[in-house]
Amino acid sequence: AIKAYNKALSIKPDFADACLNIGIIRKEQGKVEEAIEAYNKALTIKPNHAVAHRHLSTVKQYTIMDEHFYRIEELYKGDNLSDVERCHLDFALAKMYEDIGLLDKAFTHLSSGNFLRKKELKYSIDQDKNLFKRLKKAQPYQLNYSVIRDHNFYSPKPIFILGMPRSGTTLVEQIISSHSKVTGAGELRYVSLYGSKIATGATDKKPTAIFEFRTKYLSELSKIANRQHFVIDKTPQNFRFIPLICAAFPEAKIIHVQRNAAATCWSNYKKYFTSEGLGYSFDLQDIVLYYKMYANLMNLWHSDYRDRIYDLNYENLTTDQENETKRLIKNLGLDWEEECLSPHNNKRIVRTSSQQQVRKQVYQGSSKAWREYEPYLDGILDSLV
Repeated sequence: AIKAYNKALSIKPDFADACLNIGIIRKEQGKVEEAIEAYNKALTIKPNHAVAHRHLSTVKQYTIMDEHFYRIEELYKGDNLSDVERCHLDFALAKMYEDIGLLDKAFTHLSSGNFLRKKELKYSIDQDKNLFKRLKKAQPYQLNYSVIRDHNFYSPKPIFILGMPRSGTTLVEQIISSHSKVTGAGELRYVSLYGSKIATGATDKKPTAIFEFRTKYLSELSKIANRQHFVIDKTPQNFRFIPLICAAFPEAKIIHVQRNAAATCWSNYKKYFTSEGLGYSFDLQDIVLYYKMYANLMNLWHSDYRDRIYDLNYENLTTDQENETKRLIKNLGLDWEEECLSPHNNKRIVRTSSQQQVRKQVYQGSSKAWREYEPYLDGILDSLV
């Protein structure tokens, strides 16, 4: 991709988006200085590139004297900004004001940016309420037509890491994919792409549907397995599809990551998600309600699939890393490898919003960060504490 973008720039040197995308790739690789250089090049070409400003803000630590800070403030005052551009700049300014300790202004821009993003997506929590109802209604069919386990199965075995977004799933993938027998494939779309209609009862309930889904999914998995016996699918919102996963993949492992509820919700609110499937995250009321719907759904799934789901607590993982990691690796049926205790040394590409956090050693205390904003939240997260 880098080679292709550089070729594009050799043809069209003022192609700002090519520079932006090089920056995104470098960030995914953990090459922060090269990412900053690429973002700055994009902004030299197109000074009002709001998306580039937001991306640059995510990889820098700001002081009150930072020139980039003043550039965005001036740009934000302009009258000719679209709502989409203003949204990107709001998230950038929220990060900058937080860095310098002006949390009241950070929260103001965070609220504005989230409001504009929700408006852009035309999201209503009723969309997810209806989805969860359909998931519950379709569960019995998936129980009745589960695939029988083949103990001689040798295709790549999936490891599903799931839970609420921003609950620590990326860290867990980094830990497990540090093992020599595991490929970390990141967030894959194949469960939703091939199985969502089955999981929601939107397709004919034929006995072969689940097996056909299994075949399609494993075919895709084999293409990215890198000759390993285990492949991780770290798509957090696959928690919605646990009945389908259990029905289609009796040999699969399911890791459900749980983090402090208030911290999880706040972390969702602070991030600009490009995915349109996370519309709930741009409104604090929606986030709290969605979290409670998620918890209710997981309680239902636990009642029928408790022996298939390994619950991993993020806070316990950060405070007792070695013991929790050893229990996790043992549950997967893998031999112990010391590399699993150093996920920050894992060089694989990370494409989630936790890119920078997982390049550091496992650290404690992140689940308490939301309390700095408690004076501005009007008690909206209190029901989760």
